[in-house]
Amino acid sequence: MQPARFQAVIAELAPITDAFVQAGYRLFIVGGTVRDLMLGREVTELDFDLTTNALPDAVKTILEGKVDALWTQGERFGTIAALRGTRSLEITTHRAEAYSPDSRKPEVKFSDSVLVDLSRRDFTINAMALELTAASPQLVDPHGGMDDLLSRRLRTPLSPEESFNDDPLRMLRAARFMATLSVVPDDALVSAVRTMNDRLQIVSAERIRTEFDRMIVTDSVTMALRFAVETGLTTHFLPELPALSLEQDPIHRHKDVLTHTFAVVENVRKEMPGDFRITRLAALFHDIGKPRTRKVLAGKGMTFYHHEVVGAKMTRKRMREMHYSNEDIRRVSELVFLSGRFHTYQMGWTDSAVRRYVRDAGDVLTELNVLVRCDCTTRSERKVDALNLRMTELEERIDELAQKEELAALRPELDGTAVMEHLGITPGRAVGEAMDFLMEIRLDEGLLGDAEIRKRLDAWWATQQAR
Repeated sequence: MQPARFQAVIAELAPITDAFVQAGYRLFIVGGTVRDLMLGREVTELDFDLTTNALPDAVKTILEGKVDALWTQGERFGTIAALRGTRSLEITTHRAEAYSPDSRKPEVKFSDSVLVDLSRRDFTINAMALELTAASPQLVDPHGGMDDLLSRRLRTPLSPEESFNDDPLRMLRAARFMATLSVVPDDALVSAVRTMNDRLQIVSAERIRTEFDRMIVTDSVTMALRFAVETGLTTHFLPELPALSLEQDPIHRHKDVLTHTFAVVENVRKEMPGDFRITRLAALFHDIGKPRTRKVLAGKGMTFYHHEVVGAKMTRKRMREMHYSNEDIRRVSELVFLSGRFHTYQMGWTDSAVRRYVRDAGDVLTELNVLVRCDCTTRSERKVDALNLRMTELEERIDELAQKEELAALRPELDGTAVMEHLGITPGRAVGEAMDFLMEIRLDEGLLGDAEIRKRLDAWWATQQAR
């Protein structure tokens, strides 16, 4: 008898299973779903991965009339995708894929054996299959994946050298599984990654970025990042990260910057406001400029002047090379640039200072405030309390001003058309200069009212004419 947690999945897939049985083919559910079922975790993913001995043409025929939509973009790789209700299905012909020594793309070969298919999967905990087309659903576990799950061990079905040669991205994926499932890699796996990390160079930037993005949002992200750094993986796609391992400052007792960075990234949690992934990435990059700006002053310790400015430029360059979207690059680099802005202010800021802070932050204000709080990794409770008090005051001031002035839509009191009509001028440089003047007043003094702002504009225009 199958455990109750299996029954819901088996029942949901029953119409598809019956169709494969009638066509004379076998169907298995594989991957993370099987793993999570074995762990007793709730299956919340909106997609199921399945494998079969049927070729793609046969899969399309079998699914006809059984699903709401069908996609064949992955057909040359053996994958037919379908939508049934709200559930996505990916059904892949048994395969054995491998990279050639000088290729960025895997060579896909089909197989008629689920055992061959499972042997070519990334880790033993993902190399289990549940056969749906058997008389009674059966677990296929040729590589001891269940035992490894129970013992929290991370191994590869074949030798790690062979597995990582098949797909070098698996080395980075190992880091993610360590963080997600709290599994410990065996010594052979770690040794293989250290030896073969340069193989990651044949993997496309897009695949690396996607895997890295999935890793950066894990709960135990420090475990993943440390593994990636210590095994040499980050050298090939994020060399600025291991470069943060600077010696400590004996005078000011600066933490090792890499250790501090890990702590800041870990401090950013899912339940905090704003875009979690973007804030995590900003935390990772926020001190990236320190090695280039580091100076040792005799008797004064280390300084990192303008590291935020340098770091923002480095962030943009690295994220472009990792093929992040322009929007991701803009938001993360802006956060890095602004990450030290808060520390220039003191308690009791002027309205003008608050306005400028909000204006500079723009649409990353929420993420910036989270980053500032998370950047405090000192063991001194006094310093933590002081920073939180200052940050709380700033957020309260922002809320107060927002209510009074609609701060989110901060702009001059007069628009360009009104300026041209009032001064009797046509579009040109003078209009832009007038708008800059009005914006400065808006930032420094807030809303003055129509009569007063026009009076100020007249006075300014008179000085311009007198030049």
